[in-house]
Amino acid sequence: MSNNAANDLKKFKPFTQKTLPKVEPLAYGHRACQGCGEVLALRLAMKALGNDTIVASATGCMEIITSSFPQTAWRIPWIHVAFENSSAVATGIEAARKAMMRKGKLPKKRPNIVAMGGDGATADIGLQSLSGAFERGHDFTYLCFDNEAYMNTGVQRSSCTPYGAMTTTSPPGELSMGQYTWKKNVPAIAQAHNIPYVATATIAYHVDLMNKVKKASMVKGPAYVHILSPCPTGWGSRGRRTRRLLPQPR
Repeated sequence: MSNNAANDLKKFKPFTQKTLPKVEPLAYGHRACQGCGEVLALRLAMKALGNDTIVASATGCMEIITSSFPQTAWRIPWIHVAFENSSAVATGIEAARKAMMRKGKLPKKRPNIVAMGGDGATADIGLQSLSGAFERGHDFTYLCFDNEAYMNTGVQRSSCTPYGAMTTTSPPGELSMGQYTWKKNVPAIAQAHNIPYVATATIAYHVDLMNKVKKASMVKGPAYVHILSPCPTGWGSRGRRTRRLLPQPR
């Protein structure tokens, strides 16, 4: 976190278990799998951000399960974009709002502008547009929901799949040990861009997750939050054990 970010966060008031917001920008009734860790992380993040939020969502599980025509689970402005360009679209929204405010067509206020994607949309297909948005210094928050594979299309490996893990495209056997490359450290890549705020989180520490997302939204400039989000379907685990798959609070 930069010195400028520290100044932006002087008015930050952390959530506690007793002061969690009641707003639900993401409605219930979506089509996520039972025990989905990713949609739980998404719900917590949206609660932290509140209703004054605009979301650009890359293709992926969260897009599929929240927006099956003609229904939607979104109660805030939301747009589905391609795998590779949620960061570009979010920065376009930010630039367009600035232009309209200069012309007096929008009130001068700062909503939360969010780009989001899974590990494939972030670490692989969308890394170029994410890097460009960081470099240009756009005022937005990027949320990566990392379930460590392309779960929506059949559990194929991504560059965030851990070394030795089994996926449908890295199966272990006589000629393969499973995933043979190490997990890409995307938070370190984000940090290398010298952006104001980078954080990691998991659903095991839900209040910590919400506080980090809230901080990211308060910082002026690019912010990145990487959220480990278990997938029972892809990980081969029981839905009721999703939170227990992660290191637990002591």
